[in-house]
Amino acid sequence: MSRSFLSRLFSRKRRKAPTPPIILPESVQAIYERACRGHHLDQVLWGKALLKSSFVPPDHEQALIWFTMAANAGYGPASNMLGRCHHFGWGVPKSFEQAAIYYAQAAEQNDEWGRYNLGILTLRGLGMPQNLPRAFSLFAKAAQNGHAKSMNILARFYEEGWTVPPDPERARALYRASAEGGDYRGCHNHATVLTQKGAWQEALHWWTQAQPHATSDILLAMERSLSALIALPPRSTTPPEHPPPPPTCLDATPPPPA
Repeated sequence: MSRSFLSRLFSRKRRKAPTPPIILPESVQAIYERACRGHHLDQVLWGKALLKSSFVPPDHEQALIWFTMAANAGYGPASNMLGRCHHFGWGVPKSFEQAAIYYAQAAEQNDEWGRYNLGILTLRGLGMPQNLPRAFSLFAKAAQNGHAKSMNILARFYEEGWTVPPDPERARALYRASAEGGDYRGCHNHATVLTQKGAWQEALHWWTQAQPHATSDILLAMERSLSALIALPPRSTTPPEHPPPPPTCLDATPPPPA
């Protein structure tokens, strides 16, 4: 056997050991298999798992492929997820303009999350000129279809008088509906309204509902409200004559310019 042959043989790079197959829980494996068979909901669920999951390594590019397959079939939640990928730069360059295109596509496909997300960009003027009447219309449509987060922001329009005459009663009703629909911001805002009426126990109930999912801004507002409550002097079940002013109701958007 020639020296040159042995030299070539032992100079070859060793192949990497094959990656051991990922063992998925049965429920997650079932999602993947249904996604492979073309079920659009499961394609979106599997794509979300590829964005962030404890079961599989993240692969944003592959997630985009699954979302695109379902979106091309006219599935609104998939178009919304494509919008979120462009919105936050998951697997693609961050682009509010592209996000708005996919959110609009999702809205046309009757996806309320896409309608809400498009409303957020429109309200803030991200990827497009700010347009409060259009944002109001988007949130109103989504709220009419039962979208709790849209109810909360729509309440802000009525509370602040953005593009519509101020209507405190309508705002309070929408905050309550948003809270009952499970939105943590709606829970906080509804609780804030309840403190104005001296309904502290009921307010505490809704703050408790908000707490598990609340973001830092809401947690801080809740802390301030509870601190004001603790600072009140002992009283009976009747509310104080001059309760402390409640914090301003919050949502995911900054107040638009006048």
